[in-house]
Amino acid sequence: MDTTQLLKGVLDVAVLAVLRTEDGYGYDIVRRLRDAGLGEVGDASVYGTLRRLYAGGALSSYVVPSDGGPHRKYYAINPEGRRMLDAQTDTWGRFAEAMSGLLHPHASASAQPRSDVGAQR
Repeated sequence: MDTTQLLKGVLDVAVLAVLRTEDGYGYDIVRRLRDAGLGEVGDASVYGTLRRLYAGGALSSYVVPSDGGPHRKYYAINPEGRRMLDAQTDTWGRFAEAMSGLLHPHASASAQPRSDVGAQR
């Protein structure tokens, strides 16, 4: 399975989740995502996601001077970003449960179905 396509769909929530615990600058965020197991995440994708989330009001930013190189632009999740993260976390939970049911039908046969993800009855 091509995980790069999966990453495109979840990169916003992954970046917000990384910033939930600690502010970070671009490459630091890339490193933290990779350390979390998203090894195929691209630098350019993360930087684009940071710009989009910032422009959308989910992140704030500030600059920290550096003695050994260029200044670093740090990003922090703000209240709007936390609301987005909470909503996307709920959506992800429903989606993951639906996919688990499809991929492992015998394990979830006795479970009560939850509301459909993105579908109308």
